[in-house]
Parts: sequence; C-alpha cells; structure tokens
Amino acid sequence: MPTPRKTKPTPRQRRQPVSVVTGGAGFLGSHLSDLLLSHGHQVVVIDNLITGSTANIQHLAGNPDFRFIHQDVTDYLYLEGKVDFVWHFASPASPIDYLELPIQTLKVGSLGTHKALGLALAKNARFLITSTSEVYGDPLIHPQTESYWGNVNPIGPRGCYDESKRFAEALVMAYHREHAIDTRIVRIFNTYGPRMRLNDGRVVPAFVSQALAGKPITVFGDGSQTRSFCFVSDLVEGIFRLMNCTHPTANLPVNIGNPHELTMLQFAEEIIRATHSKSRIVHKPLPQDDPKQRKPDISRARKLLGWEPRVPLAEGLIPTIAYFQSCLDRKASSRSR
Repeated sequence: MPTPRKTKPTPRQRRQPVSVVTGGAGFLGSHLSDLLLSHGHQVVVIDNLITGSTANIQHLAGNPDFRFIHQDVTDYLYLEGKVDFVWHFASPASPIDYLELPIQTLKVGSLGTHKALGLALAKNARFLITSTSEVYGDPLIHPQTESYWGNVNPIGPRGCYDESKRFAEALVMAYHREHAIDTRIVRIFNTYGPRMRLNDGRVVPAFVSQALAGKPITVFGDGSQTRSFCFVSDLVEGIFRLMNCTHPTANLPVNIGNPHELTMLQFAEEIIRATHSKSRIVHKPLPQDDPKQRKPDISRARKLLGWEPRVPLAEGLIPTIAYFQSCLDRKASSRSR
C-alpha cells in the first residue's frame, strides 16, 4: 500500500496565534501569559506598571515569543502585524489600589477598554475582558448567577471599581452589537496564588503575611462574611477555555471562581493551620459596602466550557505561602544590608 503523501502546511497553519495581554505584568495577566506561551502563542504584554511589576514577567525575558511594551492602555494602542486575541486584564484590582487610584481605575475601565476594543476592531481579533464579581455589589441573591444585575453603591468608596467594570461590560456588548466583534466577558471571583503583592490589601496576602510574621490576623466585622477562593492556575485555564469557546452564547458573561465558600473566620483559622503560626485573630470594623456574601454559581462555566476548579484550598496554599515567605525573606535581607 503506497505511503500517503504529506501535505505541506499552509502559511495560515504555520503561523502562531498572536495574543495581546493588557495588564500582563500583573498577578493574573502574568499567569495568563505563561499559559498562552505554553500553548504556542506569541504574547505581547502592555502594562504601565502602576500596579503590575516586571518581576512577574522577568522569567520570560529572552523568550522570542514574548514582548513587553511599557505603556498606559488608556493611550492609543498601535501594533504592526496580525493580532488574533486581545485579553484586557489591565486594572487596579485590590481595595488599596482602587481606593488610592480611583480616577485611574475609572479611566482604565472606560478609556482603556475603549482603546483595547479599538485594537481588536482594527485587527479583527477576538476580545476578552476580565470583569469581576464586584459587579454584583453586596448581593441580595446567593450564590450569584450571571443573570443577577447586582446591588452596587455607585457613589461609595468601592464605586470606582464596581462601576468601571459595569461600564466596561456595557461597552464590550456595544462593540459586539455595533461592530460584530467576537467578544467574551469573564466575571472573576476571589483568586489567589504566587505573584500577588504582599501589600495589595486583599485577604489572602494580608492573612498569610500576618501569619508568617506572627502578627495578629485582622478580621473585619465578626468574620461571618463569606468568600470563595480559586487557585490561579484553575482560573486562567477557565479564562483560556472561554476565549476559545465558539458556542453562540459565549459572548455573554461567565462566572469563573470556586464555589467552595468559607467565612472570613474559617479562612483565618485555615491560614493559621497552613502556616503553623501562633498568630491570634483580632477584629476591626467592617469597611463600608464590604459584601457580606460572595459565592459564584458556575453552572454556566460547567456547561459551556466543561470547566470547574480542581485545586483544593489546602493544596493551593502551599505554593502561595512559599511565595509570600520568599517575599518576606527578600524584604528582611534588603533591610539588613
């Protein structure tokens, strides 16, 4: 029997997909960049480093498929050549950041999203925006489904972040309807893992760094408010699947997060166990508009993407705690010089 002739790959088959990641030097964006490179993408990261850090992407220096552009995404974005995917991750994303940078947070959600969508339109690229569970505000339904419109205080201290993401979602849908851009909206719930900043104000770095230093762990209110924590590798896998999903309803919002719910008191106790710390728990007043419950309904992600989180909290905390310990060690070492 004759050997079948091998067909020569066409230029289209040979060409690598090109992904632009705004905010790619941040916690989530840097992990996404790693995943994209592992899937054979060329990756262009655009970041103004206002909350991101080159330390998160320094391991990619010298990779011929990786390029970093130091630029504010609210400025005009121009790139030569083909772009297949635009992943809009740029935004301050922690309470400390968006309370200190309210105008920049609103600008990146509005002007930054507009510029990123303009790039996708010009390049005929598929577009994904990382929205947030904060669009649900202090929710009146539990768990939160994508059909819930939210309970948000637009003029409160968290309003700059909540409303920037709600506006961004509206803008993405307007571009989808008006310009027929192939768009995706992912609503991210609490995520943790290596490369989070020690001082970013979110509960995981706060509790872990306090426990490792033997300081009291600060729980706001009585600790009965709940959160659910998704390990970063699970999260970026879900986002990657959403971008590549071709179902007719893939343009509608999708929750990505871990539905395993803990009270803040339970989480503090888990951190003390995982770090073998002798820290005690102290209580402080609850911040204004702090959500009392946060748990995703991921039925849509399960059905549309075949996705659900796989990494249990105890397992994900191991590399997370090791990372924060290394950050504290480096800090102590630099002080002793």
